[in-house]
Amino acid sequence: MLCKYTWECKPKKVKIMKKFNTYGFEKDIVKAIDTLGYIQPTKVQEQLFPVILNNEDAIVKSQTGSGKTAAFAVPILNQLQWDIRTPQVLVLVPTRELALQVKDEMFNLGRYKRLNTQAIFGKMSFEGQRKQLAQRTHAVVGTPGRVLDHLQQNTLDVSNIKYVVIDEADEMFTMGFEEEMHQILQQLPSNRVNILLSATLDEHIEKLCSRYMKKPTYIEVTSERNVFDMIHQDAYEADNKDELLQAILINENPESAIVFCNMQETVNHVASEILFDTKVARKLHGGMDQKDRIKVITDFKLGYFRYLIATDVAARGLDIEKVELIVNYDVPTDVQTYVHRIGRTGRIDHEGKAITLFEPQQRKQIKAFEDELQTIIQMQTPLHMEDVEDKRQIYEQTLQQKRKLIKEKSLAFNNDIMKLHINAGKKTKMRAGDIVGAITSIEGIHAEDIGVIAIVDVSTFVEILNGKGQKVFDALQNLPIKGRIRNVSKANITKYEQDIRDQDFSE
Repeated sequence: MLCKYTWECKPKKVKIMKKFNTYGFEKDIVKAIDTLGYIQPTKVQEQLFPVILNNEDAIVKSQTGSGKTAAFAVPILNQLQWDIRTPQVLVLVPTRELALQVKDEMFNLGRYKRLNTQAIFGKMSFEGQRKQLAQRTHAVVGTPGRVLDHLQQNTLDVSNIKYVVIDEADEMFTMGFEEEMHQILQQLPSNRVNILLSATLDEHIEKLCSRYMKKPTYIEVTSERNVFDMIHQDAYEADNKDELLQAILINENPESAIVFCNMQETVNHVASEILFDTKVARKLHGGMDQKDRIKVITDFKLGYFRYLIATDVAARGLDIEKVELIVNYDVPTDVQTYVHRIGRTGRIDHEGKAITLFEPQQRKQIKAFEDELQTIIQMQTPLHMEDVEDKRQIYEQTLQQKRKLIKEKSLAFNNDIMKLHINAGKKTKMRAGDIVGAITSIEGIHAEDIGVIAIVDVSTFVEILNGKGQKVFDALQNLPIKGRIRNVSKANITKYEQDIRDQDFSE
């Protein structure tokens, strides 16, 4: 049983270790960590790693940006068994965007161990997900509603679940997923490890933990600096928010910025009337097609455009590097939303700036945020338009400059992993065993050289590990697979991931 209000208990002291290779992780996990460029564990990782390795339940209070995904993913993936065909870990997250983000990180960390992670969430083809789950799947990341749908349709086998992770637990309750979480947890094996992570903790979470956890370790990770230390916060009273937003962007001229609005209609207005150039800005809100939302977020992360105009779908949990400026076109509805929004900047060691536009009657609300957060939101005097106009030419020149793109993390695997595309799939009754049999018949190629295999309707994607991709590619040009010579081509990582997602979206 938990003690009452666990978060008031003293956090467990854990001996600090500084290197990933000191935890006894398998070589394939350590290799993935090294490939991704992780240098040393963060605070939350140092404390959570040994708890999960000991198969103990844990409650983690930690802010976003602390490395918490890897904190649970690394030790869990380390202990999964490749030869079990059905999922061994289930990660529940509140949003579709976060589901994909967590899925991608887990997929990359488990690559050399040949672990397959799938993401399942709403507004995506249920049938496509069913087909993916029918393949060997080691980990599933999903939103509660869609996970429950699969459980009710018997398309998600949870009989081998050994670990369940509830990420962003406070947001789960805010979004009304409490009942779904209970229904899911009641259907999982009882002898599992439970991990719950949240930025805040209250009695709702306390009740959930008391009901399902066994003597959990409580870990609270506080930053050495205040979350606001790296974020300069300003506020401007606005007579005309459209003109003021344009003036701020010219005056600040940020390399990247997110403009937050409270409603979809406002996002559409800002995108079409103020920042109408799609090469410079794009919009993001819940009313968009899911495939389009994924593309917008991916392109923004990679630096293809400068400004993202969004509702709060982009405020929580998304890990986007080096966002220099946050503009609250609309005042957030509550203090937590304000924190989540401005928390998209000032991450890790990068300073950021947050500007809130408010109408005269909203001044008290800004002061309330300031008082509750014990921070300073600087009330600024109106911008001098002469000064803004002096900067316009530089601003417009900046918009015309070629963007410096950010490399995807998955590209780090390019030197060691080659993805091959084979023009045959489920419709031609292609099976993973057919692929493995053909490839391992090549001299010098073994089963451990074959990574994740994804078979969709008319295509198969297979990862070749250990730098042996070119050898396999050359051999398959003249080697029959299931009795026939197949068209085999190289698939770059970005195209591979997108093709898989496109297949999942198709009805």
